[in-house]
Amino acid sequence: MMESKSKMRISLIILVLIVQVHMLPFSQSKSIVKHLPGFLGDLPFTLETGYVGVGKEEKVELFYYFVESQRNPHQDPLLLYLTGGPGTSAILPLFYQIGPLNFEYTNATRSDVKLEVNPYSWTKTANIIFIDLPVGTGFSYAKRWESSKKNSDSLVVTHAYEFIRKWLMDHPTFLNNPLYITGISYMGLIIPRVVSNIYDGIERGVRPELKIKGFLIVNPHTDKFIDFNSRTEFAYRAGLIEDELYEPAKEHCGGKYIYVDPNNTLCLDSLRPIKECLDRINVVYILDPLCNRQDPKQTCRESIYSYSNIWANMKSVRQALNIREGTVNQFQVSNANISSLFGRPDTIYYSHDIFSSLAYYKKLVTKNCHALIINGDHDMTFPYMGTKQWINSLKLGVQSPWKPWFIRTQVAGYEKTYSEAKFSLKYATIKGAGHSVAIYKPEESMVIVETWLASHNSSTS
Repeated sequence: MMESKSKMRISLIILVLIVQVHMLPFSQSKSIVKHLPGFLGDLPFTLETGYVGVGKEEKVELFYYFVESQRNPHQDPLLLYLTGGPGTSAILPLFYQIGPLNFEYTNATRSDVKLEVNPYSWTKTANIIFIDLPVGTGFSYAKRWESSKKNSDSLVVTHAYEFIRKWLMDHPTFLNNPLYITGISYMGLIIPRVVSNIYDGIERGVRPELKIKGFLIVNPHTDKFIDFNSRTEFAYRAGLIEDELYEPAKEHCGGKYIYVDPNNTLCLDSLRPIKECLDRINVVYILDPLCNRQDPKQTCRESIYSYSNIWANMKSVRQALNIREGTVNQFQVSNANISSLFGRPDTIYYSHDIFSSLAYYKKLVTKNCHALIINGDHDMTFPYMGTKQWINSLKLGVQSPWKPWFIRTQVAGYEKTYSEAKFSLKYATIKGAGHSVAIYKPEESMVIVETWLASHNSSTS
């Protein structure tokens, strides 16, 4: 009898050890970061970093930064933020745009990168998860080579949905926070599908039930024809091309300036001088000079991104962020093998297989869902002209007509609100902003988001 009990104890101990070994990677997949190289003293906010395994057999490990709201983290909205590109690291929005810290340029050198508090961080009133997505972006990695090759827009949708479900299961205290899927640029093709998947999951009874309230997209890429085609009309309205160039193109091309029929020589001929006028325009912000990032003598907004490459490749930074050794040898703020350019074919690493997200907007119109779409009015990447066109195609009712919105009595931009049953969509422009609006107009970016979130949530300070 004693021998039987002894064997049972040994079996139980072995079982516990096996369970602990299997749980170990998951239990060690997140950590609180209290200090960051380049910032003096303790971080004045709660920062967590970690990994979430997704995909078949969790062969893909997605790295994230989670910043708790600096107001009321257990009641304030939870935002999952998807960075554009695709292939641009979450470090970009976290340290250049909407996060609680910024790279400080005035007193920094390329060998001594400094961080400072961002007074216009969205995390003042919201919890935000910044994620390196898709795999191959930032510090996210695949456990097997084939998992890093087989990537696409459609797979990003699947991974984003799986990520937020698993993250919330591991962070149950945030399960009841209002959830918003947010992001910028190329993620305009991705986000509506992720949100639609969440609503579909709720209707199927998938647990845990996500408290989805809506989505927010800055300068969204929504439809590959509408967005790129609208650049010509935008350039005309912005005074970059004259009537004598625009009118013949409009007539001969019939308003279709891309994917032109090669037999339509009149259209092609009329587009050549327009192309010459726009070739040296900085599309992300038409008032800035065109930047050559490879020229060490040139200083421009885009060249400052090199700070993040230097900082994120420092051993002390990787240790502070708890990056798994041997997973990403060389950090790059943007993965050129993944990123999208107009007319660029797919690569062996990535398939840009979503042409438009408009069908999913039409699905979401039937849900209890709130959307905020923001355009910088000096962005020619995905101009406001195209955004207005696809919004109009939804044929929503107008709840509030076009009007200015203000900061301290000054016009900050313009807004218009649409609604259909329980669905609402606010469209807002930010005056004088380019593609990444928070870089050009940080306060305006923060205020419009705070105001919109507050209008749909009852969080108290």
